[in-house]
Amino acid sequence: MTADLVAKRVTNLLAPQVLVIAMPPVVGLLAQGWGGAAWGLVASAICGGVPAAVIAAGVRAGRLDSHHIVDRARRTGPLLAAVAAVLAALALLVVMGAPTLLVATVTAMLVALAVTVPVTLRWKISFHAAVSAGTVVVFAHVLPAWPAAIAGAAVVALVCWARVRLRHHTWPQVVAGALVGTAATWATLAAFGLG
Repeated sequence: MTADLVAKRVTNLLAPQVLVIAMPPVVGLLAQGWGGAAWGLVASAICGGVPAAVIAAGVRAGRLDSHHIVDRARRTGPLLAAVAAVLAALALLVVMGAPTLLVATVTAMLVALAVTVPVTLRWKISFHAAVSAGTVVVFAHVLPAWPAAIAGAAVVALVCWARVRLRHHTWPQVVAGALVGTAATWATLAAFGLG
């Protein structure tokens, strides 16, 4: 298997949409059993499903180059849809009394978007790196912290390598994304008393 093929597979498997859809139910299950998983499905359907549908429609209509939105100039609409979806999910989870960990996780998504969206309007920060790093921080909260952090750091490094290998980002762009994802998620969990 060539390095470019590996990079494409990593990019697709660990895309932001995939992680945002898959992570909340798994985190909910690990933290609070099947009830937590059900809450996580609500979060993933809105936070991940809505933006994924917007992106898929944009790709089908020819407005977007791919579901990775390589062209930075085309990111604004899908990112605003993501912000709206995360806000809607957060409001729903709070009103319905969802577990604190899932409310904090969705809040962390919103905080990361609040940083990365304005940045990407001028500079192509890596959402792949930001979301993968934020996901690692959440998993390090519900799994044994050090093993999760070490394994997660390796996964984030692989994601960063793949994005640079495919020439979709530079090393500074992926490092900045990973730092934002880590810091935003860690700070949010800490603010909720979960850090």
